[in-house]
Amino acid sequence: MSASQSSMSGTGEAGVRTVVWFRRDLRVEDNPALAAAARSAGEVVPAYVWAPEEDGPYYPGRVSRWWLSQSLKHLDASLRRLGAGRLVTRRSADAVVALLDLVRSTGATHLFFNHLYDPLSLVRDHRVKELLTAEGITVQSFNSDLLYEPWEVLDDDGCPFTMFAPFWNRCLCMPDPAAPLLPPKRINSGDLSKCPMDELIFEDESERGSNALLARAWSPGWQNADKALTAFLNGPLIDYSVNRKKADSTSTSLLSPYLHFGELSVRKVFHQVWMKQLMWSNEGNHAGEESCTLFLRSIGLREYSRYLTFNHPCSHEKPLLSHLRFFPWVVNEVYFKVWRQGRTGYPLVDAGMRELWATGWLHDRIRVVVSSFFVKVLQLPWRWGMKYFWDTLLDADLESDALGWQYISGSLPDGRELDRIDNPQFEGYKFDPHGEYVRRWLPELARLPTEWIHHPWDAPESVLQAAGVELGSNYPRPIVELDAANSRLQDALSEMWELEAASRAAMENGMEEGLGDSSDGPPIDFPQELQMEVDRQPVRHATQTPMTVGRRREDQMVPSMTSSFVRAETELTADFGNISEESRPEVPSNMHLQPRTEREETVDDGTSNAVRMNGNHHQHNLQNNTRRVLGVAPSVSEASSSWTGREGGVVPVWSPPAASGHSDTYAADEADISSRNYLDRHPQSHTMMNWSQLSQSL
Repeated sequence: MSASQSSMSGTGEAGVRTVVWFRRDLRVEDNPALAAAARSAGEVVPAYVWAPEEDGPYYPGRVSRWWLSQSLKHLDASLRRLGAGRLVTRRSADAVVALLDLVRSTGATHLFFNHLYDPLSLVRDHRVKELLTAEGITVQSFNSDLLYEPWEVLDDDGCPFTMFAPFWNRCLCMPDPAAPLLPPKRINSGDLSKCPMDELIFEDESERGSNALLARAWSPGWQNADKALTAFLNGPLIDYSVNRKKADSTSTSLLSPYLHFGELSVRKVFHQVWMKQLMWSNEGNHAGEESCTLFLRSIGLREYSRYLTFNHPCSHEKPLLSHLRFFPWVVNEVYFKVWRQGRTGYPLVDAGMRELWATGWLHDRIRVVVSSFFVKVLQLPWRWGMKYFWDTLLDADLESDALGWQYISGSLPDGRELDRIDNPQFEGYKFDPHGEYVRRWLPELARLPTEWIHHPWDAPESVLQAAGVELGSNYPRPIVELDAANSRLQDALSEMWELEAASRAAMENGMEEGLGDSSDGPPIDFPQELQMEVDRQPVRHATQTPMTVGRRREDQMVPSMTSSFVRAETELTADFGNISEESRPEVPSNMHLQPRTEREETVDDGTSNAVRMNGNHHQHNLQNNTRRVLGVAPSVSEASSSWTGREGGVVPVWSPPAASGHSDTYAADEADISSRNYLDRHPQSHTMMNWSQLSQSL
């Protein structure tokens, strides 16, 4: 190794040039990799490598690619203001090869990047460290995405937690997360004029019209993320405990896309919300204090999603409770298509799916409603729903989506009970009591009285005629009756238990239940060549070039609801196969952990303890105010609704915006989410899996 290559930490030494590899950390504030490179007093080469083919079936959807393109532009402008010249971009089918070429072409001696925890990234990062270290390059990685690294949070026996509540309790008892870092004052990038750079294309002509609507509602970029956080802290946060479940009004933070792309530091969010909690605690504002507790709990769910994925890399492919591998899912592509298009006949479900289709966004509670309907009423494979969310959400996040869908399908020890169907009608009056949300996204039901808005099939014929609703014509009848769905679900569960018992009886090697793959067949593949029904009305210009045909991946366009439901568009195709890497990668080596500083207490020990620990238990009183809530949301956090602190807002495309405003009364509490699992009913066949051995076997 040359002298220049061996100068790892020699601040100010000549010849030090560091490539900072940006990924889902698109900010200059509280970016440990960038800060460490800037402190080295050498030259810094900021770089981004676009290699989506590596992600296989998790190729980013249209809205995710739009957000990424805008965020990279914002990051490039910020780096230029700091003196870094420009963000070097590369397009490649192999990110590791592109990085190696970039290091060689720039003469860099160091590579810094921040950790990611999904299985694809873990394998890639391990390969980066191996290949570049062999080239004599010093590789160093940092924690930028979590409050605590997954290997830092262990139970009393030194093992990973298997349920959220004890995991988050342990996090709350640990030393405080490191304080967020300030942006570097100056970055010296040297002369990058001769450094080759690729133009990154994230959209084609057919997607630009739909993407233009996104720009009216969202402002990507780390500085805009900071503004959104400030607006939330000074606005809806204080009433978050009361309003967070309202789908029809402005209630939550909308921070999850910023957190996913790393435009917003989770440590900054934690510290600022915690300071608000201390302030409100000192003022005796118990409602504001509880709001902070609940919002920090949503941050904890995001932490837990990474924690679960790191310790169980199969969580995006297979259920984590072995008996659910025998559940007889209904492989019905027609049901799947009707659910996607918002034509199930259940207004709250349909409104949610049409909002997702048009905007790439869903309120957290609506995500629970549509995913629960998907799994329990239609009984479609949960991996189909997870993949569709990945393709369509602005904040599509592999770890959080896997956690949410596993939770809804009963695949987690503290997940929802699979044998309980949530009635969309009752959910509608909980989360949309005045029907504003349904009217906004289902204009064909806009004239229905609130009394019937969530169950139009029960409305008298005279009411339907006065509202211009013709069931089966301009709005579908329910695709499945709930009584029939419940009966079919109970039959499926009985079949699952029979298959599971037969499998256990046939096991001759004496392994504990759940240590091996109890299913012989591969996971159910994601449907291919399905038609998405939509009216295409492209804007035509005199100089318009012909549209690109035969696109490899085609996402949804914003639909027009002015005609019937007979429309056509080729949906994206994706092979939802297994990831090629079967083994669990090692914990990242050569990592750099920021030293933690104990926070300065602003209140006495007793009060501080109470403030810090009051997030351990959240009681609800829907039926019994002593039952523990362990509801894991399918979104990145509970920060998701139609509230906006930005200019403009989420723009409805089917109907004029409904009258906004908070509900006068909101008596419905959180859905009854019990921590009971199937151990209560089948204690003989529900031994919890050995989690550590499962990870090793994978």
